[in-house]
Parts: sequence; C-alpha cells; structure tokens
Amino acid sequence: MLYLSMLAMVVAFVVWSMMSPIAPQMQKVYHLSGLDKSLLVATPVLLGSLLRIPLGALTDRFGGRLVYTLLMFYLVIPLMGISFAHSFGALIFWEILLGVSGASFAVGIGHVSAWYSAEKQGLVLGITALGNLGTAVAGFTIPVMYLHLGFAIMARWMIVPVLIMAVLLWVFTRNPDAVASSRQRDAQGQTRVQSTEGDLKHPSTVGTSQAAIDFWSNGSLWALAIFYFITFGGFVAFGNYLPTLLQSQFHLAPVNAGLRASGFVLLATAMRPLGGYLADRKNPFLLLGVTFSALTLSAVLFAFSLNSMVLITLAALMISVMLGLGNGTVFKLVPLYFPGLTGRATGIVGALGGIGGFFPPLLMGAIQQSTGSYAGGLLLLALVSLLALILVVMMSRRKGVRGGASGMVRA
Repeated sequence: MLYLSMLAMVVAFVVWSMMSPIAPQMQKVYHLSGLDKSLLVATPVLLGSLLRIPLGALTDRFGGRLVYTLLMFYLVIPLMGISFAHSFGALIFWEILLGVSGASFAVGIGHVSAWYSAEKQGLVLGITALGNLGTAVAGFTIPVMYLHLGFAIMARWMIVPVLIMAVLLWVFTRNPDAVASSRQRDAQGQTRVQSTEGDLKHPSTVGTSQAAIDFWSNGSLWALAIFYFITFGGFVAFGNYLPTLLQSQFHLAPVNAGLRASGFVLLATAMRPLGGYLADRKNPFLLLGVTFSALTLSAVLFAFSLNSMVLITLAALMISVMLGLGNGTVFKLVPLYFPGLTGRATGIVGALGGIGGFFPPLLMGAIQQSTGSYAGGLLLLALVSLLALILVVMMSRRKGVRGGASGMVRA
C-alpha cells in the first residue's frame, strides 16, 4: 500500500509537470511572451494546490483507496482533451483541469498516514512523498517523448500509466479497518503537541462545531502552511522553472536543461525522507532553523551568480537539499498536531505549498521580462526564507522544545 501510493504519486506528478520541460518549445509554436510561458508552466499548479483541501478531507472520510482510484481515472479526461488543443487558450483550459493531478499529494499522504503510529510518521510520509520524483521523471522523459512523438501523441501515451495505476490502487490497496484506525488515532493522540496559541484538543474530546473552530483557528496550522509554502513551493517552482531559466540564461538544449532540473528534483526528493527521519529523532524546529538559514544564503548566492554555471549549480544543489529536508520536517509535524485529521490538515498545508509553487514562476517571468534578470525573484526567496526563520525561532521559544518528537510530547 505504501509503495503503490508512492508510485501513483510519481505518475500523477509526471502529468502535473508535463508542460514545464517543453515550455520553451511551446512558446515558439504559439508565439508566446515570457509571461505567457510562465503562465503555461504555473497554471496546473494552482488547481492542484487548491483541490488538496477538499480531496484531503474526502480521503479522511471515504478512505484513500476510493479517492485515489477515482482521481487517477479522472486524469484520462484532461489528458485526452489537451492532446486536441490547438490554441493557447485551449491549452490553459485543459491545464487547469489537468492540475487536479497535483492533489494526489494530499490523497497519498492521508491514505498512508492512517496505517502508521506517530513515531513512524516522519519516515513513512517521507517515503510516500518520494512521489515528487514524478517531477524529475517528467524532466527527462517528456522532452524526449515530445521530440519523437509530438505533443498530441505524447499526451495520449500518458493515459496508459495513469490507467494502470488506477487499477493497481483499487485491486491491491485498502483502507485500515475501523479498529486499526481507532487504535492508530489513539496512539497519535497520546503524542499530540501544543499549538502556538495553546493546547490543541483532539476532535474526539470536543463537539463537532468546536472542533472545526479549533482546527481553523489553530495558529500551528497556518505556521506549518507558511513553512510548506516556502519549502514545497520552492521545490515545485524550481522544478518547473529551472528548465526555462537554464535555457534562457545559458542557451542549453531542452533535454540538457531538463536533465539538470531533474537532478535538482531527485536530490530534493531524496532528502525528504531523511528530513522526516531526522525530525523523528531530533528537534524539528532546529532542523527548520537550519533549513531557512541555508535557504536565505543560497538564494542570495544564486541571485548574484547568474552568469556562472558553477556557482549557480552549487547554490541550486544547496537549495535542493534544504527544500527536501524542510519538506520532510514539516510533514512530520502535521500528524502530531492533527491526529485523526491528517488528511484535512495535509490538504490545507499542501494547498499553501502548492500555491507557493504557482506564484514564483509568474513572478520570475514578470521580473525577468521587466528587468532582464532573474535576480529579483531569487532575492525575494531569500527574504521570505529569512522571515520564516524568525517565525521558527519564535515558535521554538514559545514551545520550549527539548528534543525530537518525544521532546514535543505534552507532559
């Protein structure tokens, strides 16, 4: 169940990211401006991010098996539709519908989380999130398929793995039974942590309406969403926009740029389980502090080294490592703060993270178009990372965290 959920996310993320590696070629075909090209890259991210909220809640209610299977079957429709698109407007329309594939993250996390106790959440959710590798797979497969098959045939061929995963999910995965789910939630409830505004009550201990109020007004929910806005948003933004930046800045061939961007995604994705594993055993706020400190410095280095392939490679590798560690750390904290509501909380936090991947490519495109440089967008990343670092320090001091997950348990 764990590995099929991860593999389904790989396939869904390939679909989600399929336009990014070939955006420069699509720009030439449709005679697009730089901002239009950025919109082409960013559009699927938006709907996939927003739909993580309802799909995460549906996963909590109906189970991941049904929701995940239906999601994969649904993707056949926009994949077939976009293969017949012959205008920029039609591409954008079908890309909006195709963006639902990005919501696979909330479904996969909610599906897997229900099976594991709190002390294992960091590692297993990190393994599940290896599905982000789909962005890397898209980077080195989509340009090759595009060059040999053309856009329409390429999109139709993507239907095959989507349908295979839908069948595998339905046949070989299942939801935990009621007894197992109850025991798992009870175990998580024993390790829940304090929110930034006070104690977070488990929903089973309060009325339904009060639980809803506590959920939406909980400061920790929005703090985690901000952290994920930067770490996962940065991952999506770099994964999608690096091919464009490298082709524009260094005139690399599409396949070459796609391979380099895939390396970034592979490294960040590989670091995610490590981040979850370390957060299981170490102070997660310390890990987040290191993440945002290094992100700030690396983004500044990237901004002032845009003419040096060596320096931006070093900066990009450091950014990749930190984004991966940050992703894993944040999603160690989600099930600890929200036992029994992991799917819903994942939807909220994941949605903000996905939106964090939507705006940076647009901003990068707009800034580059108006100034002729990508430096402004990179310095903006440095600024928000610095602000996040300040928030981490404030949360850590308020909690007085002493260690890893065990140090966060309420006495």
